[in-house]
Amino acid sequence: MREDATARGIAASGKTIKHLRWYICTMLFFAATINYLDRQVIGILKPTLQKEFGWSEIDFSNIVFWFQAAYALGLLVVGRVMDWLGTRKGFSLAVIFWSLAAAAHALAGSVSGFITARFALGIGESGNFPASIKTVAEWFPKRERALATGIFNSGTNIGVLVAAAMVPPITLNYGWKWAFIVTGAVGFVWLILWWRLYRHPDEHPNLSTEERQLIQSDPPDPQVKIPWLKLIPHRQTWAVAVGKFMTDPIWWVYLYWLPDFLNRNYAIDLKTVGLPLIAVYLISDLGSIAGGWISSAMINRGVPVNRARKTAMLICAVSVTPIVFAAKASNVWVAVLLVGLAAAGHQGWSANIYTIASDMFPRRTIGSVIGIGGMCGAIGGMLIAKVIGYILEWTGSYVPIFIIAGSAYLIAFVIVHLLAPRLEPAKIDIS
Repeated sequence: MREDATARGIAASGKTIKHLRWYICTMLFFAATINYLDRQVIGILKPTLQKEFGWSEIDFSNIVFWFQAAYALGLLVVGRVMDWLGTRKGFSLAVIFWSLAAAAHALAGSVSGFITARFALGIGESGNFPASIKTVAEWFPKRERALATGIFNSGTNIGVLVAAAMVPPITLNYGWKWAFIVTGAVGFVWLILWWRLYRHPDEHPNLSTEERQLIQSDPPDPQVKIPWLKLIPHRQTWAVAVGKFMTDPIWWVYLYWLPDFLNRNYAIDLKTVGLPLIAVYLISDLGSIAGGWISSAMINRGVPVNRARKTAMLICAVSVTPIVFAAKASNVWVAVLLVGLAAAGHQGWSANIYTIASDMFPRRTIGSVIGIGGMCGAIGGMLIAKVIGYILEWTGSYVPIFIIAGSAYLIAFVIVHLLAPRLEPAKIDIS
């Protein structure tokens, strides 16, 4: 029988849940929150750990590098795993793995120990976005996907906000090890709720007929297995991959080096870092939702999908450019506003770059396409980690780093447009 005892328990009342797809989206939001909570801890603790263990900038860049390497390796296969296992089982396994890896940082006592823990975390966390994008493709019609993606993707900002609020007091009162243990434990709470609530729309006992019809209102996708290698030759695949390769690394800069930037330029320490970080990621949270809303609203008003997505992406790309002035800002709050605007632009861009994958590929391949794109983004993250490590070691300045950040999105936009000028569906040979 396809439904287990838990599913029967959920369905016992025989009642449908109104707007169930948005409850599913809420679960994706919290998954992204926990994903980035676990990921952000080491960035907040960089000055503390650097002082305790005597890390150089190169040492820290190596720790980040190996997380990115594992993330890229995981994304090489995890999308396919999600397509194979389905999001209920696949997402659950990913959360278990990364939560254990997050807590395991407490056992690290050297650079190699942190590299090992970060590598395991990267493998586990690679499952989050392929699973989430695949879930959105399964539960939402195309006209709602950018908004749904923007909403769940805003959880990444909330994760950083939660980390900024939790990590300093835990560290100051109980030590840095407990910061990793407590944040790592949060994923298991989410896991219980996910296992009870989630089913594919075709199987969910609480989905109404009307909502199921809405979800299935787009033309059906081919019900065939598409080999991973058949996705590689398509320009649409590379549009997603290049967009991720050039812009994902900039987000890693904010996650891992923003606390250091604030400490280095404005003497913001562990006791005072919380409020500036919260401000940056609250601003970026608005960008995530707004970026998805812009294209979805335009589509609902009859604007073609290609124009709607590209307009939203261009607005986001332009909004990042003022960050080039942040390294020389006159005071910390000017810098915070400039970085916050850039982070908002990134999140809006990200919501749309994820969504164009679902615009151009059938649902059965979404996990794989996002996996390929995410892998390229992680490779870009590996490269930027080394570049930043050497820039800071040699110059001690964030000026060249923010120049890179400010220009990356406009260059990426041009390349994405050249590779996918109309966002036409990929013509995949299924013979």
